[in-house]
Amino acid sequence: MAALSGIKRRIRSVSSTKQITKAMQLVAASKLRRAQEAATGPKDYTEAAKIILGQLSGGTEAQRNPLFQVRDINNALTIIIAGDRGMAGAYNSNIIKAFGKHVDAIGVPQQVICIGRRAASYGSKLSDVVELAAYEMDANQADSGLAQPVLEEAIELYKNGSVDAVHLVYTHFVSTIKQDAVVEQLLPVVSEGGVPAVGQLEPDPEALLDYAIMRVLEAQVLQGVLESRASEQAARMVAMLNATDNASDIIEDLTLEFNNARQAAITQELAEISSGAEAIAA
Repeated sequence: MAALSGIKRRIRSVSSTKQITKAMQLVAASKLRRAQEAATGPKDYTEAAKIILGQLSGGTEAQRNPLFQVRDINNALTIIIAGDRGMAGAYNSNIIKAFGKHVDAIGVPQQVICIGRRAASYGSKLSDVVELAAYEMDANQADSGLAQPVLEEAIELYKNGSVDAVHLVYTHFVSTIKQDAVVEQLLPVVSEGGVPAVGQLEPDPEALLDYAIMRVLEAQVLQGVLESRASEQAARMVAMLNATDNASDIIEDLTLEFNNARQAAITQELAEISSGAEAIAA
């Protein structure tokens, strides 16, 4: 009977875990729908901004702009976007791996700006990486309130020569079951080629170029935040779905084990009763 009681306790424990993972799966699915809509919304704006920047990049103003100037990379800055919480499968670890490969590929001293508590926790543990700032992923809405301060600090560091390159590491949302950790270069600005130059510009080309650069860079950081949020919720939903399915399988196995143990106990009791009756009759 003690064995049966132990199996019952395990079934109750796994059932409680299943209820939690099922609830987390439903919450993540609800958040994913909103996050996916937010991530796909600004894509047309971002593409249009890149086209405008490409049209402006062929002028002499772009050659004089410090954000277009390519320098030898002696120090680099990386903006890492991860999540505030775990329970999202390999979402956070994939970002960390992508950042590690990026550091190895560049091979220069790194400074980081972290978005998400998981990224900040990782960055603070690295002895060869200087963490400049850390932001919580869910502390602000995914708008200019989060993207602007990060971008302003990165541009200031690039302009004053503290860093020679700025990269963004985030998770690109492909679909509910596929998210890719990617590294994009923000600075120096690399415009898309093959875009025809524009004619007369109003106001002046320099002011328009500065404005276009800021809008494109802000759109890139914002898009990285939005896609990372959608990717996190998708990864969490899939992870909790798998956990719920695994819990169901464990409950089935434990139930079968319980039934077999109970049947064995009943058979043993019947055998003992039969043996006792035969002994009395003899």
